[in-house]
Amino acid sequence: MRILFTFIGGSGHFRPLVPFARAAQAAGHTVAVAGSGRRYEEIRGAGFAAFRTSEPKPRAGVAAEAEPQLEPVDLAREEQVMRDGFAGRGARRHATAVREIALEWKPDVIVRDEVDFGSAIAAEVLGIPCVNVIVLLAGGLARPDVVRDPIAALRTEWGLVADPQMARLNGELVIMPAPPSLRDPRYPLPEGTFWCGSGDRVVRRERAGGGGGGGGRPLIYFTLGTFDTHRSVFERVLAGLRDLPVRVVTTVGRQLDPASFGPQPEHVRIESFIPQDEVLAEADMVIAHGGSGTLIGSLAHGIPSVLLPMGADQPHNTRRCVELGTAVELDPVAFRAEDAARAVTSLLSDTSYTAAARRIQDEINGLPEPAEALPLMEALAQRTRAV
Repeated sequence: MRILFTFIGGSGHFRPLVPFARAAQAAGHTVAVAGSGRRYEEIRGAGFAAFRTSEPKPRAGVAAEAEPQLEPVDLAREEQVMRDGFAGRGARRHATAVREIALEWKPDVIVRDEVDFGSAIAAEVLGIPCVNVIVLLAGGLARPDVVRDPIAALRTEWGLVADPQMARLNGELVIMPAPPSLRDPRYPLPEGTFWCGSGDRVVRRERAGGGGGGGGRPLIYFTLGTFDTHRSVFERVLAGLRDLPVRVVTTVGRQLDPASFGPQPEHVRIESFIPQDEVLAEADMVIAHGGSGTLIGSLAHGIPSVLLPMGADQPHNTRRCVELGTAVELDPVAFRAEDAARAVTSLLSDTSYTAAARRIQDEINGLPEPAEALPLMEALAQRTRAV
């Protein structure tokens, strides 16, 4: 079987596809991945044949002291980005690009990330089964009422029948690589969704707060993901943690120089990047922005969070985690150093947060492995060949 995996956007849209692509390779299937030109080397570095859906654009230079404008979360603004960027311009670009790739490479199945709407259009036009991998954990950002109009216009352009309920957009199979409890019940997934884990199961261990390494000091992992470089957020959190009896590992991304934060206490380590799983294996708590990748990683390790949602799906994910009791929320614009210290102290002293995170961990560990989705994909391909 030949499987074409496609995604639009950054690493947060590619990484959820990787366990399925690797499982397909291990099973002897032929795999290729299509993404933007900026992601070409990342795809190849992960071990996959790669197709570009666009030419790489040069990144704008970032001055050493420049900082993106930090604004209050505006859900209407984020929905506009989803509507115009992903369901509008991005979908139109990918519908054309993925159709051309598929005509040349001839996949039996296309597996796309949730907001790669254009690949769904291309698959339907070509009559290729399409699998939708959910990447927005809690849901809410890509609601039908947000993306319906641009998707309807694109369907008309490609001569497809009207789909007012957007049932066709989901394709032949929806896969959710996360536990059902993380999905906000306000945004249910279709009946027949295949729920599975996102990768290797994590064996529970005793945390430092219970007398582990680091002299009994719990380890706090602080990250804002790959691209958020809000220096003021880093500085305020670090100032709040400076005098607490904890160890801190902070990753600030490639655009900020760790040395620019000045001398730090011995228990505070600042790096540009560390593989997330390396840190999570030892961490007792995560401070993050609420992105889906960091969130599912921390919960797979049974770790509670302090969340500072800044945009995209982060506010929806944060709300769901607060409801589940695995996290507390801070306003990234208004919080002060002492607020960060208070939040961390609260999570460390109140064991209910860790208990809630461990319940999610147990749920994750009870899910099927990503490889167990392969028979479903194989059945789609066989059904199409039989027609």
